[in-house]
Amino acid sequence: GTTITISSNHWIMAWTGLEINTLAILPLISKSHHPRSIEAATKYFLTQAAASALVLFSSMTNAWFTGQWDITQLSHPTSSLILTSAIAMKLGLAPFHFWFPEVLQGSPLSTGLILSTIMKLPPIALLYMTSSSLNPTLLTTLAILSVAIGGWMGLNQTQIRKILAFSSISHLGWMTIVIIYNPKLTLLNFYLYIMMTTAVFLTLNSIKVLKLSTLMTAWTKVPALNAMLLLTLLSLAGLPPLTGFLPKWLIIQELTKQGMIPAATLISLLSLLSLFFYLRLAYCTTITLPPHTTNHMKQWHTGKSTHTLIAILTT
Repeated sequence: GTTITISSNHWIMAWTGLEINTLAILPLISKSHHPRSIEAATKYFLTQAAASALVLFSSMTNAWFTGQWDITQLSHPTSSLILTSAIAMKLGLAPFHFWFPEVLQGSPLSTGLILSTIMKLPPIALLYMTSSSLNPTLLTTLAILSVAIGGWMGLNQTQIRKILAFSSISHLGWMTIVIIYNPKLTLLNFYLYIMMTTAVFLTLNSIKVLKLSTLMTAWTKVPALNAMLLLTLLSLAGLPPLTGFLPKWLIIQELTKQGMIPAATLISLLSLLSLFFYLRLAYCTTITLPPHTTNHMKQWHTGKSTHTLIAILTT
């Protein structure tokens, strides 16, 4: 589905790829037969179906007015507005972000990884292809709102999957603010985000951590992996010596070139909010011991599993 969407020229083919993607991920979300995962699958299906219908509607409107089915020729203003909102719905950009944390919370970590990386690829590809004809004001508003909401709502969470969902929302905000001016920067940010998120999800998956309280005892299992998780989280937060700082720096530079200094200042300040909860995750991983008696058994003997992929990604 992803390949079809990325390689298509025709709107109907792009829509087909998005639909295939949606239908293929549903069994992965509802794999554990828990009511919460079924609910997550239902929420995911409803939002994605609505967004796909909007994509189809915008392309049909464009074809009706211009006679053009080519993806890059989205010249009608109304259809480009509808398309932007549809893609925002597909990606989980604020104000269409409500489904994403719930769906991520209801699905297992491996599926959560697919949802927050690969499933973002087709909508971002569509934005990339239509970036010349999108409305700058709308995109900037969506982006600033996403960074703000991703920061504010992540502060309150204890479930790690929800925290990662809100971090994903704020990263998507950083990507959408720059896509009109320099689409290649958006792609760079997206690739680096995929790498860092994959490292975090795989680490959490191998130490079997879903909540902050279980993360506090995780240092007993694989100490070295935990130290790497600390660095990856700080990189995801965008602290300067680490990789995650690079796209933010370049995006701020590009926005300054375009004369959008207030917007750049605003998203930089709002990303401090998400830095706060990343720091909380980071010090829960390594520094603090839980102040209360935990119900989790201390596991000194873990299985001799090798973490080759995680090692490569974190490096």
